[in-house]
Formats: sequence, structure tokens, C-alpha cells
Amino acid sequence: MMEDDKSNMLALDDESLAEYAAALGLNAKRLIQEVISGAHAQRIHEDFKSGVRAGVNGTPSFFINGQRYDGARAFEPLLAAISQPARIT
Repeated sequence: MMEDDKSNMLALDDESLAEYAAALGLNAKRLIQEVISGAHAQRIHEDFKSGVRAGVNGTPSFFINGQRYDGARAFEPLLAAISQPARIT
């Protein structure tokens, strides 16, 4: 959905979220109620802290075989990194 139109990447207001939910066949009203109530805030905070502990410092962040990948985002370098055997630590 967002791949179709990069201009809406930062449109995260309630109205836009409801439109995305409806486009995906989700219950838009429920989504907005849960956003407003903070129903998932604790889980989001836990995920954020986990990312910080893992060394995530932006998005997108890639992990390959448990290691953060900081190389080029182009197809060939990613394919080369994925093709490397896993290192056991």
C-alpha cells in the first residue's frame, strides 16, 4: 500500500491511519479507538527498548543471522550478505 505512493510515508494522523486500515479490510473505527486509548502502548515501548538494546538506530534496520547489517541496501550486497554462512558465536 505505502509502496504505491511514497508521498504519504509520513501521513500517520488518525484519518490517514483509518484510511490505511479500511484499504486493508480492517476495522478502522477499532484501530482509531485503540490508538487513542493507548491499548498497545506498552507493547510498542517494549519493542522499542528491544530495538535499542539490539543496536537499532534507525529504519529500516536489517539483521542477518542475528547480526545487524550496516552494508549497502542494494540488491547485490544484501544478497551477498544473506548468502554468507551463519557465524556461531
